Amino acid sequence: MKTIMSPTKTTTKVKLPPNPFIHEILALASKQRSKAKKVEILKEYETDALKTIFIWNFDETVISVLPEGTVPFNKNEVPVGTDHTSLRREHKNLYNFVRGGNDSLSSLRRETMFIQMLEGLHPEEAEILCLCKDKRLADKYKLTYDIVKEAYPDIQWGGRS
Repeated sequence: MKTIMSPTKTTTKVKLPPNPFIHEILALASKQRSKAKKVEILKEYETDALKTIFIWNFDETVISVLPEGTVPFNKNEVPVGTDHTSLRREHKNLYNFVRGGNDSLSSLRRETMFIQMLEGLHPEEAEILCLCKDKRLADKYKLTYDIVKEAYPDIQWGGRS
């Protein structure tokens, strides 16, 4: 009797560079086919910046104080690694753009600050902020509230505004 051996599947695990951009983490997690794999990627690359983005996008009590829709800004077109800031560094300033964060700012000043931040970011990271302000991150990335909740059980949802 012959034994038929099935070919073994070899899966190569994609490894991101150290301190990856948030868009790289979201894209990698989004490409995974199973919820478990998506959760695994999000856990592996956990950062405060990533959690902040998810909270702004998925927590219904976080209210953007920026106008909805397309933001008129000039994308930062310089080569990656030269003159970009990142959401890793800028996430601490996002409180300026939500209700209760810095209510003393005028609308004009707030919108100017947001545009300046977008223009300094990598274009993909700027797009993430534009999606989050309108709670539309899932339009581009196949990530849901349930996936984020499972990946980061330490996030307290609700009660923010």
